[in-house]
Amino acid sequence: MDRLQAMTTFMRVVETGSFSGAARQLHVGQPAVSKTVAQLEDWLQVRLLIRSTHSLAPTDAGLRFYERARIAIQEVDEAELEARGAGAGLSGRLRVSAATTFARLMIVPRLPEFLAQHSSLDIDILLDDRVIDVVAEGIDMALRMGALSDSTAVARKLATGTRSVVATPNYLGRTGMPKMPADLVNHHALVYSQLDDTWAFRRGEEVASVTVRGRVRLSAAEGIRAGVLADMGLAVTSDWMFAPELASGEVQRLLPDWTLPTIDLWAVYPSGRLASAKARAFADFVGGILAK
Repeated sequence: MDRLQAMTTFMRVVETGSFSGAARQLHVGQPAVSKTVAQLEDWLQVRLLIRSTHSLAPTDAGLRFYERARIAIQEVDEAELEARGAGAGLSGRLRVSAATTFARLMIVPRLPEFLAQHSSLDIDILLDDRVIDVVAEGIDMALRMGALSDSTAVARKLATGTRSVVATPNYLGRTGMPKMPADLVNHHALVYSQLDDTWAFRRGEEVASVTVRGRVRLSAAEGIRAGVLADMGLAVTSDWMFAPELASGEVQRLLPDWTLPTIDLWAVYPSGRLASAKARAFADFVGGILAK
C-alpha cells in the first residue's frame, strides 16, 4: 500500500463525503477508492469511516487522522517543491473556482502565460457564479468578488475594482443620457438577481440612493453582459465585466461625476488549510493581471 496515496484518497473521501466524489476528483474508479480506504483501516487497525446505505462520515479517530494527514500531505508537497527549486516550477493539478464572466474575460485569455511558466502544472477551473463549497468540490482556491459571507474563511484580497453604470450608445440614443442618479428610475435597468436593486451613489459629501426598475432580472453576470450589449438597458457592474467594450467605446460609463462602492476580489482557500504553493502562485498571477 502506498501510504501517501492512501492518505490522499482518505482525505478526498472525507472532504467530498462519498467514495464516488473522491473517485471523480482522483480520476479513478469508485471500487479502487473503497479498497484503498479499507486497506488503510486494516493497516492502522482502526475504523476511520462509518458507512451506511445513504451516508458516510468519519469516526472520531477518522477525524483526528484526517487533520494529521492533511497537514502531512501538504508538508510533503511543499517539501518536494522546495527540493526541486524555484526553477523547476510547479507541478500536479490546481483546482480553481471563479465567476464565469470574470474568468472568461480576465483570466482565461492570460492563462497561456501562467502555463508556460509551469509546464508540469495542470489547472481545472470551475466556472460558476454561485458561492460553492470549496471543500466539497476539492477546490484549492476560489476567486470571489464582494463581501465575504463567511467570516472564518481563509482569504487574501487580490484587487479592488471600480463599479459603474454602463449602457450602449444605441440604448442611450433612444432614451437620452441620465444626468443625475434620480434619472435612472426612468430607464430600463438590467438587474442582477444576486445583488440589491437599490444603488447608492456618492459625489463628494452628497449621497443618493436609487431603486431601479427593470423588466428583466438575470441570475448570472453573463446575462447582464448580453442584455447590455443587446441595447436592452443599463446596468450597474464592475468595470472588469465590460473591460473590452469600455476600452473600445462599445459601452459607455454613465454619471461620471458620481461613484459607486468599490468591489474587492478575494482569493479564498479551504478553512483550516495553509494555501498551497500552487494556489499562492496563481493568486499572485491573478493579482498581477489586475494591477496592470
